Amino acid sequence: MLPVKYIIENKDLVIDRLKIKNMDASSIVEQIIRLDSERRELQHQLDRELGELKIISRQIGDLFKQGKAEEATLAKEHTVAIKESGRILKEKHQDIDGQLRELLIQLPNLPHESVPPGKGEEDNLEVKKSELPDFTGQSLKPHWELAASYDLIDFELGVKLTGAGFPVYKKQGAKLQRALISFFLDEGEAAGYEEVMPPIVVNEDSGFGTGQLPDKEGQMYHIGVDNLYLIPTAEVPVTNIYRDVILKRDEMPVKNIAYTPCFRREAGSWGSHVRGLNRLHQFDKVEIVQVRHPEESYKALDEMVAYVETLVQKLGLPYRILRLCGGDISFTSALTYDFEVFSAGQERWLEVSSVSNFVDFQANRLKLRFRDSESKKNITAHTLNGSALALPRILAAILENNQKDSYIEIPEVLQKYTGFDRIEKP
Repeated sequence: MLPVKYIIENKDLVIDRLKIKNMDASSIVEQIIRLDSERRELQHQLDRELGELKIISRQIGDLFKQGKAEEATLAKEHTVAIKESGRILKEKHQDIDGQLRELLIQLPNLPHESVPPGKGEEDNLEVKKSELPDFTGQSLKPHWELAASYDLIDFELGVKLTGAGFPVYKKQGAKLQRALISFFLDEGEAAGYEEVMPPIVVNEDSGFGTGQLPDKEGQMYHIGVDNLYLIPTAEVPVTNIYRDVILKRDEMPVKNIAYTPCFRREAGSWGSHVRGLNRLHQFDKVEIVQVRHPEESYKALDEMVAYVETLVQKLGLPYRILRLCGGDISFTSALTYDFEVFSAGQERWLEVSSVSNFVDFQANRLKLRFRDSESKKNITAHTLNGSALALPRILAAILENNQKDSYIEIPEVLQKYTGFDRIEKP
């Protein structure tokens, strides 16, 4: 959330930068400035009346001591009127606070200056691309056909048990899934990330803290009876560990890694591009989260991008890195890099990771701060997160890119986790 003070002091900048996210924020910004002015005036009136009330209260005691009961009674009646006026002012103040909050949560994070303009994913900027293997002359199958012929994943059984988008992993398919989770967690630990295992349901405060609520409410599964939400990513519970926390400077940087199942409604998704593992309602993901000093967050973003790149390289998957444009970047992010791997059986790119710097946007919502050792002031921290990695499309790419005539080859880095180096037809 953007601080009111920042919006007022940088009105033109806020309006200009949000145009990159294809938003005309001028009306909302003007309303915020007007409401903040009204709120400040009300606060001044409240402070004046509180001061007057204290003075009169002291005078009443003196008047009674002096035997001036009639004057004291009149003064008490005046305090009743002041208190009633104060009550009305407080109600108006609270009402304006509510209006301000509703406006503030409509403003997305300001995009970094390097975010390119654009309407959607077709305008994202490719910043790096690995060399593609030569698949010329090969008749390659998509992963859903491979999953069926090698008896690895049962999509129809998932439909029976739950519905579309909830696959059942079987036999070596289940082991490969577990191997990927263990590989990603071990790599993260080696890179200095501390593992946590958070809940997979969160409350409204957690959803608001990281910006999923109210922006993505329609994409989240809601447990109505308990007013809880199934998490769309481990980013939500892990980052909220630090909600309402003041860290010590020597406790930073915070680096966490977590594996969780993730749940997304993906309302309105259909067509061949969502077939098989391409888009699911339940999927597994390993997430990395960092809390950093404001001066270090963009350096940390570069480090996280480099780290995710090592993962796809070790898996031997062709990949590319994209800097998201203003029309494709999320509501909460200031700068995001997406990783896509090439799907040989489908002949298309599949997104497998987003790595983002939210600067202080989430931290303002979370009230996440750290105590500066020199100034002794509490400073708002910066938060970052990234998929490291999301499993379904990684698994799809592994199956498609490593298929041979009669078997599927397992990447070498996974073989110590799977216990086998290939998958053969049953």
